[in-house]
Amino acid sequence: MRPSITAEAKPSGFKPSRRLRARWSLKWREIKANKHSYVLLAPYMLLFALFTVVPVCISILISFTYFNMLEFPRFIGWQNYTRLFLEDDIFLIAVKNTLLFALITGPVSYIACFVFAWLINELSPKWRAFMTLIFYAPSISGNVYFIWLMIFSGDRYGIANGLLIKWGIILEPILWLKTEAYVMPIVILVQLWLSLGTGFLAFIAGLQTVDKTLYEAGAVDGIRNRWQELWFITLPSMRPQLMFGAVIQLTTSFAVADVSIALAGYPSVNYAAETIVTHLLDFGTTRFEMGYASAIATVLFMMMVGTNLIVQKLLRKVGE
Repeated sequence: MRPSITAEAKPSGFKPSRRLRARWSLKWREIKANKHSYVLLAPYMLLFALFTVVPVCISILISFTYFNMLEFPRFIGWQNYTRLFLEDDIFLIAVKNTLLFALITGPVSYIACFVFAWLINELSPKWRAFMTLIFYAPSISGNVYFIWLMIFSGDRYGIANGLLIKWGIILEPILWLKTEAYVMPIVILVQLWLSLGTGFLAFIAGLQTVDKTLYEAGAVDGIRNRWQELWFITLPSMRPQLMFGAVIQLTTSFAVADVSIALAGYPSVNYAAETIVTHLLDFGTTRFEMGYASAIATVLFMMMVGTNLIVQKLLRKVGE
């Protein structure tokens, strides 16, 4: 004979569903209370999903196919990834160069953006606006590579060669951008010069929004110098801007391509300045192997996501 369900046994079986219904009810009330915010966010979220989320998902799917843009994609499984890591020696060089580039330019440009923003923030409003323009201008200049090509020109008329010959340091001009040992350091130098961009402006804006009364309260609580103010008040108050700046700087350092192509050529000498993005452009826009190019893009995407998650975890500890 089957045991009857007692009144005491019923609640335990129904508690999860009640809890779930209560959670959904609370969530629905929050959505209704903030419906105007969701309406305002809807156009951006729609465009973001249409032009970012959907293309990323499609790219991941295409990475498992052979697709030459003339025939319908043909599923080939993991062959693109096997070829990428086991057969493509140039890709491994590109990964090494990209990681080296990101390891140097990412942290250095991030710290430089904050330091310059912090120093400029101490100036008067007029000087602050002027210096912000001076530091931000290289990142939006269209002819910035032309200047560096003049500096590192391989003949005697190049600025670097002319000065070194004049000072007696060298006797013959150096082919800076055609010599394997010099290409990557020059590309890194130029990228650092260009790095004061969006992240720099975000830090300037974040420093402007820090509540000044927090410094007075900190003085009462025992903060005695500017470094303690910076660590315990300024940085914790700027966590959103710090996070945004980290994402921008890391994405820029991993996605470098324009600097390498403009200075070192495409491809560079002995692939000395080859990066993952230039390798992707080679297969995607020159050879039209879209499946293989999508596999490269997927690997780059996973590297960016993993690095950003690590950085975000580290930034949460700021001020602790």
